[in-house]
Amino acid sequence: MNERSLTLVATCSRGLEQVLAEELKALGGGEVEAGRGMVRFRGGIDLLLRANLELRTAIRVLLPLAGGPAGDRQALYALAAGVAWEELVGRGQTIAVDVAGRAAAFRDGRFAALVVKDAIVDRLRARLGWRPDVNRSDADVRVHLHLGVDESSIGLDSSGEPLSHRGYRPRGGPAPLSESLAAGLLLLAGYTGEAPLCDPMCGTGTIAIEGALLATRTAPGLRRSFAMERWGWLDQRIGHRLRQELWDRRRPAPLPILASDADEAAVRATQRNAREAGVAPAVKVSRRRLRDMPDLPSGSLVVTNPPYGVRLGEQGTLDEVYLELGQALRRAAGGCSAWILAGAPVLLARLRLRPAHRFVLYNGPLECRYVRYDLHGGSPPGGRPRPGGLAEEENSWG
Repeated sequence: MNERSLTLVATCSRGLEQVLAEELKALGGGEVEAGRGMVRFRGGIDLLLRANLELRTAIRVLLPLAGGPAGDRQALYALAAGVAWEELVGRGQTIAVDVAGRAAAFRDGRFAALVVKDAIVDRLRARLGWRPDVNRSDADVRVHLHLGVDESSIGLDSSGEPLSHRGYRPRGGPAPLSESLAAGLLLLAGYTGEAPLCDPMCGTGTIAIEGALLATRTAPGLRRSFAMERWGWLDQRIGHRLRQELWDRRRPAPLPILASDADEAAVRATQRNAREAGVAPAVKVSRRRLRDMPDLPSGSLVVTNPPYGVRLGEQGTLDEVYLELGQALRRAAGGCSAWILAGAPVLLARLRLRPAHRFVLYNGPLECRYVRYDLHGGSPPGGRPRPGGLAEEENSWG
C-alpha cells in the first residue's frame, strides 16, 4: 500500500474547506475536491503522513476503505466484513471504532461501533485464527465509521488525536479557539509571516502562536505523533525522512508577532503555551488594555477573536469592549488591516468601522462572522492573496 495512489479525506471546520483545499494542493495532493466540512484528494502514504504533519486547518485525515448503504445491522456488518482487515491489523494490535454522523437505524453510535467491531473480529478470527482486543483510549488501529442517510463509509483514522490538538496548550478552558481554526483565520487573511502581526485580545495566545508557527515555517504536527505511525505495515523510514526535512526547513520569524491582553492570567497562559510550542522567541507577550495599544507599523495585520457574549452569557456587557476595540484600531492601526472573528455579529456595529469583506465560519457548532476592516485606506497586508472560492458575503453590512 505504501506505493499506491489512494483516495484520502481531510476534515475541517465548516467554512475552511477552500483554505484546506489550497493547503492540500500546495502539498502535492491530486484531484483535490472540497465538500462540506471535508476535502477529498489523492496521494500516497507519504502524502498521508505529510498531510498530518503539515496541514494547519485540518482536524483529521482519513484513509477510506469501504462505502455503501448501511440501512440496518446486516448491511453495516457486511460493509465492514468486506474490508481486508488481515492486511491492516497485525497480531497483538488493538483496535477501536469511532463513529461520526447519523443514520436512522443507528441512533446510538455505540451500537454501530459494536457492529463494525464484530465484523472486524469475526473476519480476523475466520481467516487468521486470532482476534484483536479493543482499546478505546489507546488503540493501535483506529477505525472511523461515518454514518449517512443514504451511504456510510468505513476507513482508517490516520491522525488519532485531532490535528487541532498541537500539544502546546491544555485542553478545555472557557470558549477556546481551536488551533486549526486560528490557523485558518491567519491563512484567510493572507498571513505568511512577511508582515507584522498583532492580537490585542490574545486570550491563551492561540492566534499569535499559530502565526509564529507559520512565520517560522514550523510544521504544526512536528512535535506530536499520529495514529498511522503505529500501523505495522507502514515503512517507518518515511516518517524519519519527512520529520528531518521539516526540522531543517524552519527559520526565525522575520517580523514581530505581538500578543497582549488585559488579563494577567491570559498573559501567563500565552507565555507558557508559546514556550511549549517552541516559538517563545517569536512572540512578544505583554499585559495591556486596549486603550494602551501601541501604534502599529503601516501594513501590519491585526487578527483577533474578542469574547462572543453568546457563548459566555455576557453579551450585554460586551458593547463597551467592542467600542473600545474599534477606538483602539482607529487610533493605533492606521494603514493596517484588522480581521475580527465574531460569534455575535450584532456586536460588530459597536466597532464603528466599515467592513471590507466578511465570511461565514464555524467555531464548533457556532456560526460566526469573520470580517476584514481596512483602516484609513490600508491595503490588505500578509504576503499573499486569500484562497479563492470562499463563502464570502456581500461587502455591505446592511
